Order: sequence, then C-alpha cells, then structure tokens
Amino acid sequence: MDFSSKLLENAVYEMSQLPGIGKRTALRLVLHLLKQPEEQTVKMAAALVDLRKDIMFCTNCHNISDVAICEICASPKRDRTLVCVVEDIRDVMAIENTSQFKGLYHVLGGKISPMEGIGPHDLTIASLISKAKEGEIKELIFALSSTMEGDTTNFYIFKQLEGLEISTSTIARGIAVGDELEYADEVTLGRSILNRIPFEGSLKAN
Repeated sequence: MDFSSKLLENAVYEMSQLPGIGKRTALRLVLHLLKQPEEQTVKMAAALVDLRKDIMFCTNCHNISDVAICEICASPKRDRTLVCVVEDIRDVMAIENTSQFKGLYHVLGGKISPMEGIGPHDLTIASLISKAKEGEIKELIFALSSTMEGDTTNFYIFKQLEGLEISTSTIARGIAVGDELEYADEVTLGRSILNRIPFEGSLKAN
C-alpha cells in the first residue's frame, strides 16, 4: 500500500496494530479522523494517553479501576463471602450486566495454556489462594469459558484449595461448551450464575 504522506502511513500502521483491524480498515479510520474537527481527534488521543498512563488495577480483585480499590470491592452492599473467578475485565462487565450477582470478583488475567506458554504463575492465582486462606470467602464460583484451557484452570485452582473450608461451584452449562463468556446473552449468563452447580459435580459430568 503506497502512501503520499509518511504521517499518514505511520498513523495507519499504528491503527492496524489493533485486533481485527487490517491495513485497509485502518486507512478508512484514519481518513475519517482527518475529516473530523481537530479538537475531536485531540480529545480522543488525550483519552487514550490518560487511559494508558493513569489506569490502575484493583489491589483486591485485579479488575481495571481508576483507584486502588475498585467500586465493586469498595461497595458495602456486596457479599464478601462469595467470589466469582473470571478471566478478564470483559467477563466482569458481562456478569455485572445481568444484575444477578452480588458478590465480589477475582480477575485471573487469562487462562492456563501450555500451548501459549501461559502457566499458573503468569496469572493471579497465587493472590486468589492467599485470599481464600484468610477465611472470609465461603464460596468460589468458577466462571471461566468452557474450553479446555478454562477447565484446566478451574481444576488447578480447585486442587490448590484442598484442605480449605470453601465450597466451589461452576456456572451452569447454559453456556455452550467452547463458548467465550463475554459473547453469552445476558439472560443465559444470568441464569447460569443463579443455577450454578458444585464444581465436583461438573467433574463427574465430564
């Protein structure tokens, strides 16, 4: 793709680094931005810079936050004995949109995947186990996607909890096997949370 401007070429290249954005789509987006008022583009750029510079991760659940403790963890209305284990921020947003869950979350930051070189120590599993040993948590809900990597991660955490008086459950399989949580509709996801089953029962089912 030939460019008449190095500035344009650089902008298209950077835009094309986003997931799902090819060079042609990136070019359309950049040309669209050029047609907009300058202050709109500057405002967008400033928002991205602020996001990258000032974003924080909750010290309790590892959710993305503007402050050290996120709004969910800081809320006195949440059930602190119930913790939902999810892969990333998108899953927190998906479950929150159902308005069916009143506990806290723990964001792992991914799933165990030997094929991709991701092991337990690359995730926030250690801090989850540490919290579990403090004694306040009574139930952990595994809400990872029902893939081989998700099931492997669930089982690894389950084994790390042996000897602790914590019940474990997994969301009901209203979520199809192989589906990513974030793509489930809110009704199905909400029912899966409410109708969760004991994790050991899910092992027998498999």
